[in-house]
Amino acid sequence: MTSFGPGVALIVNDIQNDFVSPTGGLSVAGAPAIIPAVNVRILSARAAGSLIVYTQDQHPPVTPHFAKDGGTWPVHCVAGTWGAAFDPSLVIHGPTIPKGVAGEDGYSGFTMRDHATGADVPTALDAFLRDAGVRKIVVCGIATDYVVRATALDGRRLGYAVSLLTDAIVAVDLVPGDGRRAIAEMAEAGVRIV
Repeated sequence: MTSFGPGVALIVNDIQNDFVSPTGGLSVAGAPAIIPAVNVRILSARAAGSLIVYTQDQHPPVTPHFAKDGGTWPVHCVAGTWGAAFDPSLVIHGPTIPKGVAGEDGYSGFTMRDHATGADVPTALDAFLRDAGVRKIVVCGIATDYVVRATALDGRRLGYAVSLLTDAIVAVDLVPGDGRRAIAEMAEAGVRIV
């Protein structure tokens, strides 16, 4: 069981229409099924006095992140569209950290990669958590093998104690087993698997 309280933040990753809905631009099989578990954790964290933070892809219409522009993924989560909005069944009780706003690549809630320079640039997440006195993060959401993995590993690199809620995540599994391998990698990095 994960204990919430002061000094702990629940990071809810990318529970957005384009990932959750079967008609979304990058629909992830099984995504709707995790939302009840995520919502239970949000309510538990809030009741215990933990901070809750949501990451959200907010891509421009043209970005090297998209296959049409030379990247990997179909068009998804374009800022201001239905696809970028949070799934309407998700409980919202906290601030949002946008990602990819200027066309940056990457997956972590903590960092993105500038396409022009190749340099990692921070999001607002680390500064926000440190200002709030957070020492431990609990990670859930979409997708185990991309955003969840990158956020958890960056959290460890930045010195946070990190827990992963395995009943509140779902993998893309572009290659079968990617999700399972991502969990093993996180565990090896010191992430507590719950």
